[in-house]
Amino acid sequence: MGLKSVSGDMSRETESFSGGVIQKGREILFQAFNWESHKHGWWKNLEKKVADLAKCGFTSAWLPPAIHSFSPEGYLPQNLYSLDSSYGSHLELKALLQKMHQNKVRAMADIVINHRVGTTRGHGGAYNRYDGIPLPWNEHAVTSCSGGRGNRSTGDNFHGVPNIDHTQAFVRKDIIGWLKWLRQSIGFQDFRFDFAKGYAPKFVKEYVEESKPIFSVGEYWDTCNYHPPDYHLDYNQDSHRQRIINWLDNTGGLCAAFDFTTKGILQEAVKGELWRLRDPQGKPPGVMGWWPSRSVTFIENHDTGSTQGHWPFPADHVMEGYAYILTHPGIPTIFYDHFYDWGDSIHNQIVQLMNIRRQQDIHSRSGIKILEVQSDLYSAIIDNKVCMKIGNGSWCPSGKEWKLATSGHRYAVWHK
Repeated sequence: MGLKSVSGDMSRETESFSGGVIQKGREILFQAFNWESHKHGWWKNLEKKVADLAKCGFTSAWLPPAIHSFSPEGYLPQNLYSLDSSYGSHLELKALLQKMHQNKVRAMADIVINHRVGTTRGHGGAYNRYDGIPLPWNEHAVTSCSGGRGNRSTGDNFHGVPNIDHTQAFVRKDIIGWLKWLRQSIGFQDFRFDFAKGYAPKFVKEYVEESKPIFSVGEYWDTCNYHPPDYHLDYNQDSHRQRIINWLDNTGGLCAAFDFTTKGILQEAVKGELWRLRDPQGKPPGVMGWWPSRSVTFIENHDTGSTQGHWPFPADHVMEGYAYILTHPGIPTIFYDHFYDWGDSIHNQIVQLMNIRRQQDIHSRSGIKILEVQSDLYSAIIDNKVCMKIGNGSWCPSGKEWKLATSGHRYAVWHK
């Protein structure tokens, strides 16, 4: 489908999510963990970093799943009301959330509700009952395609564990009650919906409407379009971003989405194919180009990078990636590893780009004009206030009003 099928155009843009008006798109998010964080007393570690996160200008920090889980990383939940996890105790989590609240950095909960590990064998001998713990569901809470007695899944199957049947009214009522508890009693303000392909987006819409997070984002991770026989990334990723747009649309626009299209294109573009960064209409080629206020941009996360490395961004081009997302529309996200584990130089360069974004008031709906796209050069002007370039190509803006604000390996940013 082409651009005309996108309903999230500028005429539809709104500033508010369900929980009320946020900072008019002036969000900068922080992914506050990686795949190994559960080994390191994580809530206590993060508590020491809250003041720095606030000073640097982060508005929200996405925490790993804070609930009892069969896997230490938190993505195989069982008892949703137990907040003792491999990341730390309930009390340590409360102390962290209190510190974040004091420093005005919102806490984003990782909401894993596509699947849930059972406690008891039920129908067919599978662990598809939840006896003896809060939310004691029976087999009717589990989809028929994952060993339960519920209806078929409304999305993709997450294999190997019971998938939750969100069509059941009792299931949705219990999930909403739990989300409200996280918001009102525990202190989480934002939500990140894990494996959002696994259940229909209309359920995300209902959960957001009822629990009222200030900000929410879904992980709709779809495969980009690759061309056989060598499976080189296609230039045109319109069908890929359209699927994310459709998901956004079906949440009623109440939830943002991670811009996997932009990541997929950007990490190929920086290898010497920067012409990829302008679509045939002259716009950015990801979700950012079609519905920027719902595009959560990122370079890396706990799945794509870290020790999993499922879809890594080329390490020697990371700062070009941040120069792109931190000067462009959308809602940029910084990954823990880059910010705290890659040394002071990378940390300070990212902070400098964040400062420019904030000082020049670049936000999720900022206007962009792409100036140059060549194999080794990309340049753009944003809101007529910031000019930037990435790549080896030599370039600077014309006009004496432009002053160099920061530069590094294969990137530079100017402002007036």
